[in-house]
Amino acid sequence: METKFEHLLISSHKADMIRHMKSHPEDFQEALQLALADKQPYSWRAAWVLWSCMDKNDRRLQQYIPKFIDILPERKESQQREFLMILQRMELNDDAEGKLFDVCTKLWTKLNHSASLRYNAFKMLAAISKKHPDFNNELESLMEPRYMESLSHGVKKSLYKCFQIQLPK
Repeated sequence: METKFEHLLISSHKADMIRHMKSHPEDFQEALQLALADKQPYSWRAAWVLWSCMDKNDRRLQQYIPKFIDILPERKESQQREFLMILQRMELNDDAEGKLFDVCTKLWTKLNHSASLRYNAFKMLAAISKKHPDFNNELESLMEPRYMESLSHGVKKSLYKCFQIQLPK
């Protein structure tokens, strides 16, 4: 049976969901558990709501960082994208960054994945590389034309901006 919060996730507009979360902080835990679950269509929407109403480096999410990273490869693309957007707003330790770099590399190199998922995977790769310059060579190799060709000009431009290099003509 659908919970009240699950019903809200599939029947409300984003602004209404965010308003609800602000006025009902007790639902944050249910949103978190749903986000981590594989219960569609609720799980990706719960992750979407979490990302939209969380604080930067939200203390309520810190202990779940390893779980987000561990289950990231197993989830559907929409949920993966939202997990990456959550993780982009969290401070990660070196171990988490290493694992996430590997996961994001796999997501980025799967050319059949949606542009939005690949874009967020690359943003995460760029952020990790900024902290760990030893990853820069690997990141540069991930910008080879074969990985970029299927992306729109706008997405390519954003990705090059992430790495602060000129878009090739």
